[in-house]
Amino acid sequence: MVKRIGIFGSTGSVGKQALEVIKHNPDKFSVEILTANSNYEELIEQAIVHDPNIVVIGDDTYYEKVKQALSNTDVKVFAGEKALEEVAAMDCYDMMLAAIVGFAGLKPTLKAIQSKKAIALANKETLVVAGDIVMDMAVQNQVPIIPVDSEHSAIFQCLVGETRNKIEKIYLTASGGPFLGRKTNFLVNVKREHALQHPNWQMGAKISVDSATLMNKGLEMIEAKWLFNLQPGQIEVLVHPQSAIHSMVQFEDGSLKAQLGEADMRLPIQYALAFPHRIPNEYPRFSFRKFNTFTFEEPDLRTFRNLALSIEALEKGGNLPCVMNAANEIAVYAFLKNKIGFLEMTDIIEAVMAKVPFIEKPSLDDYLNSDAEARTLAADIMSL
Repeated sequence: MVKRIGIFGSTGSVGKQALEVIKHNPDKFSVEILTANSNYEELIEQAIVHDPNIVVIGDDTYYEKVKQALSNTDVKVFAGEKALEEVAAMDCYDMMLAAIVGFAGLKPTLKAIQSKKAIALANKETLVVAGDIVMDMAVQNQVPIIPVDSEHSAIFQCLVGETRNKIEKIYLTASGGPFLGRKTNFLVNVKREHALQHPNWQMGAKISVDSATLMNKGLEMIEAKWLFNLQPGQIEVLVHPQSAIHSMVQFEDGSLKAQLGEADMRLPIQYALAFPHRIPNEYPRFSFRKFNTFTFEEPDLRTFRNLALSIEALEKGGNLPCVMNAANEIAVYAFLKNKIGFLEMTDIIEAVMAKVPFIEKPSLDDYLNSDAEARTLAADIMSL
């Protein structure tokens, strides 16, 4: 049977690469839903090419433009944040590719889980913000959550067939980003264009900045806790500049499993969409001839303090990861708009984490309120 895919966040980097995967496998996948926040022009182009059942434009000010552009097609057009949730609950698709950037992806993903849709999870913030609620709901509804991030996909692949074997530790590998080895006196002068130049991966602006600050790796640590039911002490980050080993699992007997491959997001996307099957493709193959050596080193927590803040949030738990994520989203937005400096992002996040009241066992409403409070506080600090 052809698997019907809903791509929530289709105009982002992951969404566009997923469409490429689907295009090359028309006997296995169909596009049923496409959504975008404000990039209505690309959403229209995607709808014309891929002929989905439904499109949703999150910013409803563009509704009429999208509606008019697709008036000669059978595509149904919806708009607004509420429409994202309503469409996520519909019966017209089998699997959600959750690729909406940031906190905005949480509510649609929860709706999809409640509707018993399989989840290919590319939005790590969903688990960072409310991992306990998301995973509990997935268990209750018997919904598989298959990670798309290359690191978590690597861990997931290493664990296939190991259900009864205890994990001792996982190693999340990090390229180190564009500023590997740099110190504070260099980073103080970093501009937007520098932070967006990732050495190995082609990604969207927000995740590129998160990679440059190592916040992305911190978010991945928190996501891994929930995905794989781990304790903070079982999760370690290793800087691996070659980005060949995407992550590793160490079992209780001391054995290590690693997953290797090209730095190509189409591979984990295809794996998640097709799971439990592997399907052929013509993507470039990994070659050991390209590497004289693999190197590993400890991350520099003194220089890249976002990772240290993430470890603090991971260990303390409660609503602190949610607060940290919200502050980070506001800080990254301001940095991308050239309103604050590179190092100021960390200062803002740290200040917000210290000021928003801690809740040890938050409800969903607590998470939503903590997110809103942290955003407001971050914006106030920056006078946005």
